[in-house]
Amino acid sequence: MKDGAPLRESPFKGKTGIARLINALGYSFDGLRAAFRHEDAFRQLVLLSAVLIPLAFFVHAAPLARALLIASSLATLIIELLNSAIEAAVDHTSLERHPLAKRAKDMGSAAQLLGLINLAVVWGVVLFG
Repeated sequence: MKDGAPLRESPFKGKTGIARLINALGYSFDGLRAAFRHEDAFRQLVLLSAVLIPLAFFVHAAPLARALLIASSLATLIIELLNSAIEAAVDHTSLERHPLAKRAKDMGSAAQLLGLINLAVVWGVVLFG
């Protein structure tokens, strides 16, 4: 609340139960389509995951190690979606250069860098012990 004004809920929140789940699933697919269509980095990571995830099933590794291989690949996709969302929100707010906008975008990029390092480390440890 600000200045005693009641907290307003978003007008987009109203569905409950199965209708909410169906809508949420649709929004999720919309987000995946938008990322694939507009984000080169996301397409590149999808291609990398399309190679690494099936490859994980051919690597001689324990089931837990195989799960880590797959999870680390999926994590890079998740991080890229969040990074792209940050960039879109910042650009929507203003296209002018601002130190806080740069900081937000750089932090999203740093998160993806750490995700990719994690991916390489997990694969390296599983493959080379």
